[in-house]
Amino acid sequence: MNDATENVAAGASDASAGGPNDLESMLAAARPAGAGAPGATNQRCGLIAIVGKPNVGKSTLMNALVGQKISITSRKAQTTRHRITGIRTQGATQFVFVDTPGFQTKHSTALNKSLNKTVMGAIGDVDLILFVVEAGSFTLADAKVLSLFKPGIPTLLIANKLDTVHRRAEIAPWLRDMQERHPFAEFVPMSAKNKGDIERLFGICEKYLPEQPWWYAEDELTDRSEKFLASETVREKLFRFTGDELPYTSTVVIDKFDEEKSKQHKRFLRIAATIVVERDGHKAMVIGEKGERLKRISTEARQELEKLMDAKVFLEVWVKVRSGWADDEARVRAFGYE
Repeated sequence: MNDATENVAAGASDASAGGPNDLESMLAAARPAGAGAPGATNQRCGLIAIVGKPNVGKSTLMNALVGQKISITSRKAQTTRHRITGIRTQGATQFVFVDTPGFQTKHSTALNKSLNKTVMGAIGDVDLILFVVEAGSFTLADAKVLSLFKPGIPTLLIANKLDTVHRRAEIAPWLRDMQERHPFAEFVPMSAKNKGDIERLFGICEKYLPEQPWWYAEDELTDRSEKFLASETVREKLFRFTGDELPYTSTVVIDKFDEEKSKQHKRFLRIAATIVVERDGHKAMVIGEKGERLKRISTEARQELEKLMDAKVFLEVWVKVRSGWADDEARVRAFGYE
């Protein structure tokens, strides 16, 4: 057992004096009878949806599970906009994870309708759902996401950001309350930043996946193209350097993605990207004084892409204004949203 789980169990036991409601007893009771490790000889493979409200840590969890950054992370809510597939093969089991956008309840733009459709599609045809919430918290936004789940699909309650909970004894009564809200298959208190917690989660997920051949090669990490990852990387840097100043409706379109021959480099990529904003004021904000902010966005995106793609990258980034694009269904589709 890893340190984080030990701390939680100890705190709960202190609160209940080892009674029937301590955390370890609850976790044991939540595990299905007869659930054990899969046979070592047969391959397992299945689809696992990572679902939750915006900005709850889904993308951070996805990247930790895959072992490499394939889904963008930001303190700004609603940065994930696509159904992103991450793949991790361990032993005889291949885990295929789907990181979904946070389900939107505040706005009814064409963009948000598209994002919600993506969430609904992801949770309707999977073998397992990871419902991510902040440990010790359950909001109206969490409840609305939970109401989408269909019966019959096993769901794990991922109590994320456990490291931010200072009074661990409060977790046990919170788990009892969550168990009354939904028949979760298991409860998994954890931190996505804790490697031990991530390894424990693999062991828990494994037994819910069907015995069947793998869908992908053993070394594949995602089914998304490098062009898509380039767009996501630029968009992450955009939000990182603009913070809450820039509306989340800004997006990034890749205009050119060419691999060219090079005598100096084993791979050379020439990429042209356009940041699309809705107002002239937003354009000025992205560019910054004397172009310094746009330069930082471009430089950090290029450096990350070079590591991600093991290539020399020449990246050009432009900024254009497209007023009202998030309310225009045709333009939302044109920009690559489902």
